[in-house]
Amino acid sequence: MALLVEDEPSPEDKKAEGLGDDEMLLGLYKGIPLSERGENYGVGITLPDTITLYQVPIEQAAEDKKDVREVIAETIWHEFAHHFGMDEHEVQEREERRGS
Repeated sequence: MALLVEDEPSPEDKKAEGLGDDEMLLGLYKGIPLSERGENYGVGITLPDTITLYQVPIEQAAEDKKDVREVIAETIWHEFAHHFGMDEHEVQEREERRGS
């Protein structure tokens, strides 16, 4: 897993996630979730999975409600949940149970 930091998400990434121009994307997981890897995973060229954190939206989210470290921790938890195979609906349900 590679952890990356960029200023902001690209318009292509926001569009791929179904977000409008006015919606915020704090992080993005790209890769093959563990639950979808078959026996041939890793045979041949396989790029590492990545989690990208977007600095500007994270800082904006922190201004509104909490410490930037909390926003980063919640974003990383959210993106790792996708890595383990949870879809967006399941991630949101678990976040509600966690009290995020």
